[in-house]
Amino acid sequence: MQKAIYTTVGIDELLAHVQALKGAGARFVQMHAERCVDDGSYRLVYTFINVRAAQEQIAQDGNYAIENLVVEGIDRYQEIPSISSYYPAVFPFENEAHDLFGLAITDMQVDFNGFFYQVSTAEPMSVITPEVKAAREKAMKVRAAAEAKARKAAAEKATAAAAAGEGAAGATVAQPAAAAGSDAQHDDAAAKAALKAAEMEAKLAAMDPEKAAKVRAALAAKAARDKQKEEA
Repeated sequence: MQKAIYTTVGIDELLAHVQALKGAGARFVQMHAERCVDDGSYRLVYTFINVRAAQEQIAQDGNYAIENLVVEGIDRYQEIPSISSYYPAVFPFENEAHDLFGLAITDMQVDFNGFFYQVSTAEPMSVITPEVKAAREKAMKVRAAAEAKARKAAAEKATAAAAAGEGAAGATVAQPAAAAGSDAQHDDAAAKAALKAAEMEAKLAAMDPEKAAKVRAALAAKAARDKQKEEA
């Protein structure tokens, strides 16, 4: 069960409150904007889950609180500071508020780095550690390089075939293209293996140390058995 807490803050207080929530380990959930029919002003509501507090509350009675920061009475031409430097995932919400209502949200910052949003906090949300993020980014780069290599080899094959005609020339240049494809598959498999290993390390880090030690021992034994089968 969850309950909602609403705290009304001024525009000049917004970043200080967001910084405090970030420091407390809160996760950003969403932001929405609405126009007040009575006076034509605008209202922004920023929603967070305080992860550390939620873990304690869930352990006690299964409850946790959704925390909301409310900014009211906004004039269309007032500048609203972006909170994207603290929570990059707010970017599409702030962008939508600008597109729908023309609100002047300043200093929006977003760096996708190949992924929309990565977090390194524990449950009740997903666990994505910096190591897993780095592994995913590396996997993307390796995969992109392998695909580029395969495309280049295919283009060289097509150029050679067009110049010399189909037949022996086409068969000759097929070999490097096939080799490039093999390299691409090998690199992609290595990237996937590295990502899988990083994700497993993230899971082990979140476990009880004694349980993690047992899992590590079981994984090591399995790896040894697999190696013996390959060598047999």
